[in-house]
Amino acid sequence: MQKDDCIFCKIVRGEVPTRKVYEDDHVLAFEDAEPQMPVHVLIVPKDHYDGMSDDVPAEVFAQVFSAVPKVAALKGVDKTGYRTLVNTGDDAQQFVHHLHVHVLGGSPMNSGDPSIQS
Repeated sequence: MQKDDCIFCKIVRGEVPTRKVYEDDHVLAFEDAEPQMPVHVLIVPKDHYDGMSDDVPAEVFAQVFSAVPKVAALKGVDKTGYRTLVNTGDDAQQFVHHLHVHVLGGSPMNSGDPSIQS
């Protein structure tokens, strides 16, 4: 199922151009239009879910997250490191309400707090 007014659904349908990084039967990965890092790719399920709290079936999470290492390898950050991020809801700054995972990398990241070492 997709929504007519969702920009990510329009991208999945090919109605809005994007720089595709990866695609399979279940997900589409594309370059973020406003990248925050040298590598900033969004992975979206082809079916519409508003976010992680939208009764998303476990297999959809599996499909989306199994694409992460593939995208990281395609973008050349699989050996140097990358961050995955999912914003859920307005307070988390989820600007597009279609479930998506950010894959960020390409340069060292600062945690903002020197006491955080994970």
